[in-house]
Amino acid sequence: MKIFEKAQWIWCKKTAGEDEYVEFYPRLYLPEVTGEKKRSGRGEKVVCRISCDGDYTLFLNGAYVASNQYGDFEHYKIYDEIDVTPFLRPGENAVKILVWHFGRDSQRYKAAQAGVIFEFAQQPQSSAGETDGEILAYSSELTPCRISATYLSGYKKIITGQLGFSFLYDATKEDAAKELKNAVAAGKECTFFPRPVNKLTIQPRAEADVVKSEGRYYLIDLKRELVGLPALEFNSKTEQKITVFWGEDLQKGHVRRKIGDRDFSYEYVAKKGANRYVNYMLRIGCRFLEIYCESDIDLVYAGVLPQNFSTRPSGIKERLSFPLPLDEKIYDVCYATLQLCLMEHYVDTPWREQCLYAFDSRNQALCGYVAFEGGNAAYVRANFKLMSEDRRPDNLLAICYPCGADLTIPSFSLHYITEMKEYAEYTGDFSLFCEAYPKICAVIDAFMEKRKNGLAVKFGGRSHWNFYDWSPYAEGGIGADDKEEPDLFINCLFILALNQLEYLCKRSGKEFVYGGVAEETRVRTAETFWNETDGAFTVSEGTRRYTVLGNALAVLAGVAGEPQSERVKALCEKIAVGNARLSDRTGAELEECSLAMKAFKYDALLLCDKERYKDGILEEIRADYKIMLDAGATSVWETAEGAAAFDNAGSLCHGWNALPIYYYSLLLPKKF
Repeated sequence: MKIFEKAQWIWCKKTAGEDEYVEFYPRLYLPEVTGEKKRSGRGEKVVCRISCDGDYTLFLNGAYVASNQYGDFEHYKIYDEIDVTPFLRPGENAVKILVWHFGRDSQRYKAAQAGVIFEFAQQPQSSAGETDGEILAYSSELTPCRISATYLSGYKKIITGQLGFSFLYDATKEDAAKELKNAVAAGKECTFFPRPVNKLTIQPRAEADVVKSEGRYYLIDLKRELVGLPALEFNSKTEQKITVFWGEDLQKGHVRRKIGDRDFSYEYVAKKGANRYVNYMLRIGCRFLEIYCESDIDLVYAGVLPQNFSTRPSGIKERLSFPLPLDEKIYDVCYATLQLCLMEHYVDTPWREQCLYAFDSRNQALCGYVAFEGGNAAYVRANFKLMSEDRRPDNLLAICYPCGADLTIPSFSLHYITEMKEYAEYTGDFSLFCEAYPKICAVIDAFMEKRKNGLAVKFGGRSHWNFYDWSPYAEGGIGADDKEEPDLFINCLFILALNQLEYLCKRSGKEFVYGGVAEETRVRTAETFWNETDGAFTVSEGTRRYTVLGNALAVLAGVAGEPQSERVKALCEKIAVGNARLSDRTGAELEECSLAMKAFKYDALLLCDKERYKDGILEEIRADYKIMLDAGATSVWETAEGAAAFDNAGSLCHGWNALPIYYYSLLLPKKF
């Protein structure tokens, strides 16, 4: 039997609203196991297959079972298969499926028709993986449903533009009479695929210290950066609204709830007496919570149930010889950060965005190949597969995946080809590239169509953010309509992407149709951007704007010459210094790159002369990350400025800066 052969997409009404919560109550009757099956102890298992737009929570007989819809597209729709046998009993079973329809585009959700589809199937215990078996219940227009009484639909309170909506839960309505009606057909058409990775694991309550309690106010310290599900337990003498803020740090003794148009808070309407609550559909990244009540409460717990993708360490840490205690501390804080940034897919920062970016994930995957057992290869593959399913009219990759915002970073589409090549190298799996080959060629073609005089150019239009790095001359501007002209960054990245694509094609038997383009671009880039007086490559023609990142990319792309050439050696001496003075006469300086982009700086130096530069790289890593550790960080920051960056919205947990793990594996001595 095919998946969802009987089931249909349903909703509670024909037109869904934004930020809408709907509860479904299908009838599920489980026959009692008798006869030979009962005597043998084999019995049968029951699975629930489910997919929705937005997110869901499944309850059986009053117990939480599962949640967390995998981020996807309508043409690449993921369903979960959950073994629900332990939650069932013979006879009638109480089923509740709560579905949260977001309905508004964001950088981690592409708006689609509201709906849920599910089926409960009985299977022999010995038939793991089989879809045959009796369908006990399934979604249909006869499924009873209602708008949730407890979650406020249509509230549309934004946390951030990336995260989307927060919530208001009203516990006083938990016992409201169930005014149910039959569902309606949602009219969705999707192509289904099984969940490509394991579901996230939920851990017991994290340790939480009440560090300040002043009547109706509480300040909670979770002791370290965590990612998890909001959880509350307290007693209230009266019905009242409680507001909970969350954040990564304290400023002037308080959590920063509002930063610009962001609002890191949720609301809970308490019932009189005991209150115990978990939200299974919104994950928050934080270290601190701040609670404001309308009247006194007896607080039992406020914090999170940690929730991440489960991994195991590779054992590389035990094989490395750390010259300094600081090195081991840096490794540990980077490992913790990698783990915190694993959700159903990679996320950049659990606190502010929870988005899957091509470049961020490149750094995360590179470190994960070293840090996690088996390189966490299946997880990496699932992420890169999801990216390949993105569809934009300009054939570039969207800024994140899945993404409903009309925004892209063109350079990140080129980084995607690099991470695909690295995945194939580390795992030996070229099948993913073969699947994504049409998409990758479409990306290259998008750059080819705009080439001018043998050079790649930046993309115009307000939906194209020509970003390369959080450093001078490289940040671009969101919403800017840039001139379609060449710069050093995009041409070096274009050359590197072509080189990676050619390698992948040769190894997989695919046709490489861009012969000679990389070499032509390499020659034209060298001619256009080299400044003999200053001895470096400028960002744009006719200027004296120099960056470490641009010149490191020029080394890696072969624009500066052969790795051991005199020009490359001289250039690497300047790159190694960082903010180097290039010329006293012109005053030109080489602007340092951000922490995340130092991967290219270090790769350029190691390509030129590993023995000469390895100690300097290690010293630079120690200096950069010691600042975070001295500040009490339990995860690595987005940039060296910490929380102060980006108008006081800097993330203190960012997966792209776990790079020391990778470079320690290359540069530190091994015990065995």
